[in-house]
Amino acid sequence: MFRYAICNETYQDWPFKNALSHAKEAGYSAIEIAPFTLAQTAYDVSPKTRARIREEIADTEIDVVGLHWLLAKTEGFYLTTPDNDVRKKTSDYFCELARLCRDLGGSIMVLGSPQQRNLLPGVSESEAMRLAADCIRRAMPTLEQCEVTLALEPLGPAEGDFLNTAEKGMELMDLIDSPNCKIHLDVKAMSAEEKPIPQIIRETAPHIAHFHANDPNKRGPGMGDVDFAPIFQTLKEVGYNGWVSVEVFDYEPGIESLVKDSIAYMHKCESVLPS
Repeated sequence: MFRYAICNETYQDWPFKNALSHAKEAGYSAIEIAPFTLAQTAYDVSPKTRARIREEIADTEIDVVGLHWLLAKTEGFYLTTPDNDVRKKTSDYFCELARLCRDLGGSIMVLGSPQQRNLLPGVSESEAMRLAADCIRRAMPTLEQCEVTLALEPLGPAEGDFLNTAEKGMELMDLIDSPNCKIHLDVKAMSAEEKPIPQIIRETAPHIAHFHANDPNKRGPGMGDVDFAPIFQTLKEVGYNGWVSVEVFDYEPGIESLVKDSIAYMHKCESVLPS
């Protein structure tokens, strides 16, 4: 019923092709790519490198979700700054990320990057919303041309102080007003909201472009206290047919366990859902 993917940084220092093969063998249908695992910036991923990566992906017979951690480990970009030049530079970078996503065969870009969107001194939340919408809106024609969807990722207060709920994500989405701008939901992030996760999914359902499976303990699904059966049941009820992608932040269990135990647990949850 669900299509499972995994984020490539889970494999840490593994060669990219080895990570692809292992993910495929473990039962995942797609890989989700963090740009910093390829180069310092998207600008540094040459056409030749993009073609080689695309060939490795094709050889493995695995799909590409797209990109996430869009601004991680970069410098000079900021989403909610009043500095117009920095916002333009950030918008231009989103355009290059869209071209990279397209060149690698992906169609989704997950925008989390809390360190490049947190409220700056003297900037209110409403002003930050306006500034973020302005920054993203400038890039949307390129995303639309590349047939790439930008998925806004609400994150909990442990990560930052801007866009902390799915409701706020939809507010920003409405300000941007593009068919290629939607919402990304993340189990770890939703666990920090006051609303139950199934309620958040139902309220956001028409706008969900992508979904991350993880636990608030920063490990994979099934490795903490969150029961994914009701979550999967709700995704099924609302007709979600996008990717369910494993994203972890705590690698202590080891790569093999994170990769294989996560998908085994998700298949177990799926198997008990009412038909």
